[in-house]
Amino acid sequence: MKKPLSVFAIILSAAILNAFAVDYTKDKKVKKDKKKNTEINTLTEKEKTEGWQLLFDGKTVEQWRGYNRDTFPTGGWEVIDGTIHCKASGKGEAGKGGDIITIKKYKNFELSLEWKISEGGNSGIFYLAQEKQGQAIWKSAPEMQILDNAKHPDAQKGNNGNRQAGSLYDLIPANPQNAKPAGEWNQIKIQVYQGSVTHYMNGAEVLEYHLWTDDWKQMCAKSKFKDFIDFINTAEEGHIGLQDHGNDVWFRNIKIKEL
Repeated sequence: MKKPLSVFAIILSAAILNAFAVDYTKDKKVKKDKKKNTEINTLTEKEKTEGWQLLFDGKTVEQWRGYNRDTFPTGGWEVIDGTIHCKASGKGEAGKGGDIITIKKYKNFELSLEWKISEGGNSGIFYLAQEKQGQAIWKSAPEMQILDNAKHPDAQKGNNGNRQAGSLYDLIPANPQNAKPAGEWNQIKIQVYQGSVTHYMNGAEVLEYHLWTDDWKQMCAKSKFKDFIDFINTAEEGHIGLQDHGNDVWFRNIKIKEL
């Protein structure tokens, strides 16, 4: 006849099994997080085959410089935890560090990246940007808006949400409006091909338009850009730009494919 297990033995066995389960779960999570981190700021073999190139390797900013500057800003921006971080300055548009742009110009391309905005924050992604001394980057370049839609006042300005995240700033609203809250990563893609432009956000196409057409010019005439000729006559080729609007914003997984 087998002796029944004591209460102590049962409790001890349960504790050992529970500890093993916790350690196993933690180990799986660590491995998963490690794998996830190694995938940030890298290209898959498929992306390499398709012609994608990194604009940021998670460590250096060799492919970037300040707008109307020869070098990357010495203040206002930093590389931290695998991101390009624009540090809050409280100085609003063109803050302490100023906007940054790619050294290279691009004509037909797909740009893909992830952004994360701080609470109440504002920033943007420019494309086809031109450099002119004394002229702000937004006076020549279309902008995909970055915004905390919940707490930044710009979300309620403009028309029909055309100043909210993902929008062609002050011109076309993102539809659907699927931006994630402040503090969470949003994935976007901007496709530019022979004047046809499409914005994607978090896996959905949110807007499409065509540069240089009568519709484009009429749309600009009803916006804050109506007096800016370089914006209305957007260049065929230009820089990619990231905006310093005085708020904390982070960028990662920045990659581009020329078409």
